[in-house]
Amino acid sequence: MDATFTPVGVVRTPYTRAEDTPVQAALNRGQDAVVEIAPEYAAGLDGLAGFSHVWLVTWLHRPHDGAEPATRPAPLRLVPFLLRGTGRELGVFATRAPRRPNAIGLSLVRIRSVEGAQVHVVGVDLLDGTPVLDLKPFFPDADTPDPPLSGGWFDEVELRDGIRPSDVGPP
Repeated sequence: MDATFTPVGVVRTPYTRAEDTPVQAALNRGQDAVVEIAPEYAAGLDGLAGFSHVWLVTWLHRPHDGAEPATRPAPLRLVPFLLRGTGRELGVFATRAPRRPNAIGLSLVRIRSVEGAQVHVVGVDLLDGTPVLDLKPFFPDADTPDPPLSGGWFDEVELRDGIRPSDVGPP
């Protein structure tokens, strides 16, 4: 089975190197970005301004800045950024690593404004030029799971605003 996707736009951010992007969008609450929607999809933004947040579904087209060929298969076990130095490997599906069998990203960002074909957002963890496959409004009643909640191994690590892979040591 194959799948083909057509990006609806791109994200404009100050980040040009994967090592300098925040580990998670929610840990980068202060960074502004712009989602530029292609003109043929701009009408799809009607009504989005009424939401506080939007899910960005993206293609992680440069997960390692070209250090590894994009055609090379993603590892199924790896040491996540936040566990560098421990040597602890996990299955890729238990991580948020950008190098995945299907390099699809999911980021929840706050909407500042919607102006024409641009969505101004804050709290982004993506490289400049990251293709956007879809946008979906955050709906608290549907998107907030019932307790009890568990963050798995994330509950064991220190998280702080703006943390980047380069902050936790070399790969």
